[in-house]
Amino acid sequence: MIDENDRAILRLLQNDVTLSMEALAARLSMSANTVWRRIKRLQTDGVIARRVALVDPAKVGLDLTVFVTVRTTDHSSEWLEQFGSATQAMPEIMEFYRLAGDTDYLIKLMIRDVADYDRVYKKLIASVPIADVTASFAMETIKNQTALPV
Repeated sequence: MIDENDRAILRLLQNDVTLSMEALAARLSMSANTVWRRIKRLQTDGVIARRVALVDPAKVGLDLTVFVTVRTTDHSSEWLEQFGSATQAMPEIMEFYRLAGDTDYLIKLMIRDVADYDRVYKKLIASVPIADVTASFAMETIKNQTALPV
């Protein structure tokens, strides 16, 4: 179970994982050793899943965000396993969710342009039988954050 001190550590790390133990300790009024032990426990417990660098998509030529909804008539575990494997092999797919409601799956793509979307779309529909695919192109990012509200 995580306590308020763990939550404070997580809030700081989610905003800047490069903070030194000394900087974290100073901000949290704890010893560096205590902070280190807590971070190690959070990692061991899987609360901290991994440490990553956040890359600005536009700076690497990925100017287009596309949300793709997928409907299928096949809800078998075999279909999902095949579709899941296909999506895992596509680096353009940033997020992939199975949904309740009218739409079966939601996919978030980060791609260069519409021609790039067409390429990914063709790979997607070739992977498994799909009843319907609908794409929505993001016009503007209003909010995009990675920090969880802990």
